[in-house]
Amino acid sequence: MFTVRCVTALCCLSISAAWALAGEQWKPAPNALMTPWAEKLDPAKPLPEYPRPQMVRADWTNLNGLWDYAITARNAAKPAQFDGKILVPFPVESALSGVKKPLLPTQRLWYRRTFAAPDLAGGKRLLLHFGAVDWESTVSVNGKEMGTHPGGYDSFSYDITDALKSGENELIVSVWDPTGTNGGAKGKQNLGSMQNPGGIMYTPCSGIWQTVWLEPVPAARIAGLKILPDVDQKRVTVQVQSVGGRTDAVDANYFEATAFDGEQQIGGNAGPNPGLVISVPQPKLWTPDSPHLYRLRVRMGNDTVESYFGMRKISIGKDEKGITRLLLNDEFVFQSGPLDQGFWPDGIYTAPTDEALKYDIEITRKLGFNATRKHVKIEPERWYYWCDRLGLLVWQDMPSGGAGRGGNRRNDGTPASPASAAQFEGELKAMIEQHANHPSIIMWVVFNEGWGQYDTARLVEWVRKLDPTRLVNNASGWTDRACGDVIDMHSYPGPASPNPQETRAAVLGEFGGLGLPVEGHKWVDLAWGYRGMSSMKQLNNKYIDLWRGVWDLRQSKGLSAAIYTQITDVETESNGLLTYDRKVIKVDVEKTAAAIADGKFPAPPTYTTLVATAEKEPIEWRYTVEKPADDWFKSDFDDSAWKKGPAGFGTNASRFGTVRTPWKTPDIWLRRQINLPEGKLDGAMLRVYHDDDAEVYINGVPAAKLGGYIDQYDAIELSPAGVAALKVGANVIAVHCRQVRGGQYIDLGLVQQQPPRP
Repeated sequence: MFTVRCVTALCCLSISAAWALAGEQWKPAPNALMTPWAEKLDPAKPLPEYPRPQMVRADWTNLNGLWDYAITARNAAKPAQFDGKILVPFPVESALSGVKKPLLPTQRLWYRRTFAAPDLAGGKRLLLHFGAVDWESTVSVNGKEMGTHPGGYDSFSYDITDALKSGENELIVSVWDPTGTNGGAKGKQNLGSMQNPGGIMYTPCSGIWQTVWLEPVPAARIAGLKILPDVDQKRVTVQVQSVGGRTDAVDANYFEATAFDGEQQIGGNAGPNPGLVISVPQPKLWTPDSPHLYRLRVRMGNDTVESYFGMRKISIGKDEKGITRLLLNDEFVFQSGPLDQGFWPDGIYTAPTDEALKYDIEITRKLGFNATRKHVKIEPERWYYWCDRLGLLVWQDMPSGGAGRGGNRRNDGTPASPASAAQFEGELKAMIEQHANHPSIIMWVVFNEGWGQYDTARLVEWVRKLDPTRLVNNASGWTDRACGDVIDMHSYPGPASPNPQETRAAVLGEFGGLGLPVEGHKWVDLAWGYRGMSSMKQLNNKYIDLWRGVWDLRQSKGLSAAIYTQITDVETESNGLLTYDRKVIKVDVEKTAAAIADGKFPAPPTYTTLVATAEKEPIEWRYTVEKPADDWFKSDFDDSAWKKGPAGFGTNASRFGTVRTPWKTPDIWLRRQINLPEGKLDGAMLRVYHDDDAEVYINGVPAAKLGGYIDQYDAIELSPAGVAALKVGANVIAVHCRQVRGGQYIDLGLVQQQPPRP
């Protein structure tokens, strides 16, 4: 059975009741899809959890909620009147913001709210924190400018004490978002996707999209922690970054760090050196199966923060057969996970609730995965907190942009400009430094494919110096520059594996992409996958076949990890194991989890040939590249005027196909008469290599609709109507194939699966 989560009419009533708390000032904008957690969103206190779990102070004020907003020309002054209310921290393009409007590079987004300053007795200071604002924000308090911050993914803070006044204080934030037109990191954001959704780019995220909060702190205080577990030496080093020094009241140059296992203190250290080493005897190692976390308390003068750490080591080394592998705590652990893009239909970049963030991690683990690749997006700290708590290994991508002109298989890219490179590298450094304490993160991915790629070898070594405790992936897929700790390939649908090298493990950074849109859970009518599936049955069978191939490659080729595309649908992409709204799980959780985690596969299918493809010898078809009459696919259609040619048809093919008849136009139509022998035709399937979209008819009946492309022959289910249309004796197969991009090839035959799958 497949798990289906639905929002019923009664749930809609509870949504309305919760939203009514905001009065007439706010309600979600109309939207195609909403997640189940939207009904739990309280507009009076959205995302109320403390946003920085590894540096917690007890005294703080959450500023999330309803703010005034306005959209003006980019260079306009602060507006005298605002347009309405926006729910922070949801981006202005999202339904949950209540606005759902695009922000153009020629415009500026303004936010306004007031707040009362907390008690700052004893010389305390007041910090204003932003989890993230996309892209360039300027912050003012009571008319005094605090600063301007460029960058859409890193956190930043201002000391606003000297700008405060008694009573109400006015906070203004203005945002300009070029969405990558200036070369800045943007990931999958695309300005045109709100009006014209499609492809692999999605709705942009502008403005405040993570929690905003106030925090009173001592003048001499802890500014940051760098926590360095050392499994080999059974110790942890806590490096305290501080602001301020000795005062009349306290010696702020004295630091204390204490580690706890639950409530039991296991060690501590104190002194004037901000680098404190704590012994961790008999450490309980952090792994996905046992994600043990130690509590940590750090004090400097009058300032105390709570944190945590995991005793975890990641490295490259040889297994018992001498194969270079990814090692977790000095043991080879095969890493299997999904591609996770972190988009939400109602909040875009921002999950509606903390429970929703947690759910994505929980379902990833339930599906049998022990890892995930966070794809060209950086998440709020609480997402990594749940990975730490629930045990999920994270490959963290740097969001791509236009900093470089892009690499290809032969050449590295070059910087687009000194300014764009400096911005990219500043954000890359911030990503590493701000997330380096999370035990779940085990790899930094500098580039995705060739997107914005440049100076790869230099950047890999720079990242390694910034964080020598983790692995570095120079480029996931296609544009490997022979540096870093892994050699990473992409293969759709795959699977495939590069060869391990002496100092680099072999990983499959993307594969799969089995697409299945689910009616009632689509972003728009358009939906696509790298390979279209006709049913959940076909999706489940093919999905298990892919993972069987992965298990074979880990043995035969030395593959160390595989990342499946992807955990959820995203806008028009239907490649998810879940629908975009997270309400439908498309695969059988128990069976597929056992296959992925334990290698418990049903017996592999076997096939007998009913109608041969052109894999071994030429097979003649009738064909045309001119649009035929509307009844071209019917059995009695007269195709005598069409040309004859041997399959396969195309311009190029992988090593699995042979072009015998050139096809260079956008479309080709094919027809072939076949004869089927006596006997049952149950279990009949296509054996097909299509690049790109194809539709297949048998005796005039629609038998298969194949979206996307594949780069090798594979068995694909016929529709029930297509199977029923087969008959003993003469049959007609008709095919239309359409070129979209990249390779171009079509050939097919029929096979019979023995025995047919249930």
